[in-house]
Amino acid sequence: MRGEPVDQVSRRAQAIRPFVVMDVVARAKELTAAGRDIVRMEIGDPDFATPEIITRAAEAAMEAGDTGYTQSAGLPDLRTAIAAHYDAAYGVAVDPEDIIVTQGTSPAMLLLFGALLDPGDEVIISDPCYPAYPNYISFLGGVPVPVCVRAEEGFRFRIEEVRAAITPRTKAIVINSPANPMGTVLGPDDLTALATLAAETGIWIASDEIYHGLQFDGPSHSILEYTDRAFVLNGFSKAYAMTGWRLGYLIAPRAFVRAAEVIQQNFFLCANHFVQVAGTVALTDGQPDVARMRGLYDERRRYLVPALRELGLKVATEPTGAFYVFADARVWGSDSLALSSRLLEEAGVAVAPGIDFGAGGEGFLRFSYATSLDRLHEGVRRLAAWSATR
Repeated sequence: MRGEPVDQVSRRAQAIRPFVVMDVVARAKELTAAGRDIVRMEIGDPDFATPEIITRAAEAAMEAGDTGYTQSAGLPDLRTAIAAHYDAAYGVAVDPEDIIVTQGTSPAMLLLFGALLDPGDEVIISDPCYPAYPNYISFLGGVPVPVCVRAEEGFRFRIEEVRAAITPRTKAIVINSPANPMGTVLGPDDLTALATLAAETGIWIASDEIYHGLQFDGPSHSILEYTDRAFVLNGFSKAYAMTGWRLGYLIAPRAFVRAAEVIQQNFFLCANHFVQVAGTVALTDGQPDVARMRGLYDERRRYLVPALRELGLKVATEPTGAFYVFADARVWGSDSLALSSRLLEEAGVAVAPGIDFGAGGEGFLRFSYATSLDRLHEGVRRLAAWSATR
């Protein structure tokens, strides 16, 4: 009933930090509904329609009656297609039996950390990082251990600092490349060093590869090219413009697959049947569309980075993946939450506050270029006008 005191809410739920960017989304929608024109640069939601070949596959699947449950681990055809994709893209052999299809990549995190962690186990994460990582770890009784990554170093881990953070309770390190919110990429040397550290210490690597396919200076590299002591999170939301379809997957070491599948059985049953059919077509026939969208993202990136620098914001390392620019905005103010609110209310530009991504993100703003070049031009024009009169 309404009006119950907050102390009736579980401590577990109270401990979860809000995903502030979703509050920005909600306010931007409120202002839009009230008649304001808002330039939307806050969210990683591609502005492209899902490629027609994918939507047609879903329609055909629904017409064929593919609307019931599937195996909890996912359709065999889709799991085989995922394995074939990792072979073609990275030259690694993945057994389809080690893949569990999920309703988006976020549920795959629940499977991963649920199968891996006992209460008190520690997981190393970067600071800044995607906000869901520490929340999932904490929700499942684990302890997130942030390690600083620095803008001037491309937000790359210093291996000696990672090593120093490892304790007897450390179970894993989370990596994300291309990265949210930074748009930066871990190269082969970084991945080799992390794989070597994992082998030496016995920890696991959890690699979030959801932005693979959106790298602009060469191919992405999977952690599976460097070690088998790894879990992989991936999905269809970003590269295939399928955020609302909610389709992802977990690739897990064999010892963890059954435990992850049991969690899937109990919490989610399975991903939607017709969506899995569409995902299979995305992998087998959607690569030309991915390449087309990647080219347009790159065009936007090459405009936005220098435009933000001209406004006085610092972008110490060129982002080369995903569709984000993580800019040091302290020239405008050090409180990123207050600053993002002012930009939304006063300039009509929605951006994500850096503090949402950890203490190391304070003073930064994340700009998403998952919107048209025309809207980016308008957003920069508004920011320049706001900056000149603030």
